[in-house]
Amino acid sequence: MSYSYLFKFIIIGDTGVGKSGLLLQFTDKRFQPVYDLTIGVEFGARMITVDNKPIKLQIWDTAGQESFRSITRSYYRGAAGALLVYDITRRETFSHLASWLEDARQHAVPNMTIMLIGNKCDLAQRRAVSTEEGEQFAKEHGLIFMEASAKTAQNVEEAFVKTAATIYKKLQDGVLELNGVSQFIPS
Repeated sequence: MSYSYLFKFIIIGDTGVGKSGLLLQFTDKRFQPVYDLTIGVEFGARMITVDNKPIKLQIWDTAGQESFRSITRSYYRGAAGALLVYDITRRETFSHLASWLEDARQHAVPNMTIMLIGNKCDLAQRRAVSTEEGEQFAKEHGLIFMEASAKTAQNVEEAFVKTAATIYKKLQDGVLELNGVSQFIPS
């Protein structure tokens, strides 16, 4: 299938926050309760439509372990969007967001669109990080924010599409350069 744009996304965050689950739910519409740890990087792709334009999302799911951090950094290159993920039931994953964000801002293009995702909102009864804290962190750092659940699919589609729509708007407004970040493929 042909597409007008190709946007590269990267999914970042601590190990075990559900990055691979979000990718699988978005690309395959399914949930896998048990995952092997991602070693290095996994890849997925899917077509979406924004403003009647077909857009291909190329999504790189990165390993969250510190030992893979140097490998992961090379995948920021050319990424137009990032999903920065934490687990709402594990406070330490929220505490590490500033470090992940610093990495992203250091290694990615300026004006990259970053969506902060509080994952596992289906486990609200075990919540360790409030929605308000997530909103506040996003506001302070200029991020888009959403809580989602890879298990129930709540807000998964919306997170990827909203991020892509924001990238598309930045391209239309001239805030983001096409070269190296994403590609425009004339029909």
